[in-house]
Amino acid sequence: MLSLNQTTGYALLTLGMLEPPGGKPALVRDLARKTGIPKPYLSKMIHALASKGLLATKRGFRGGVTLARPADQITLIEVAQAVQGGPLRHTCLLGLTECSDERACPLHAFWTVTTDRIMRMLSRTTLAEAAEFEYLQSQRPPKRRLRSVKQASPVTNGRKPARKTKP
Repeated sequence: MLSLNQTTGYALLTLGMLEPPGGKPALVRDLARKTGIPKPYLSKMIHALASKGLLATKRGFRGGVTLARPADQITLIEVAQAVQGGPLRHTCLLGLTECSDERACPLHAFWTVTTDRIMRMLSRTTLAEAAEFEYLQSQRPPKRRLRSVKQASPVTNGRKPARKTKP
């Protein structure tokens, strides 16, 4: 099956917080604190992203990490392949070990078309678009639960009426 793992989600979250090339580098410890990702795990992920040319790293005083390219030039498929260790694998939707064009399961044609569409979308969608979506979601006010008409009476305005005391 084609799926993006949790590490890919963490990578997108982290990359969305980084400055563009030439910007102020972020420290791994600060990124770990902001994202809630354990520092050793984040360090390995950052190393994988840097080795694929998605991050620029600088050691020492005023060091840290920035994006190696502008966010609108980094695609989601590049991020996924960098942290998942190579090309995304297409496996049989039914879990069969032998499923190919020559020996196709009942869902093979459907799944081939679907995975091709997913791969094209991941190749077209940029980190900038993903970061913008996340930013817009964080700016939305929380949803309020509306009270039903039965819960609020016009006389008490939703409050419990005062207790009557005996004289």
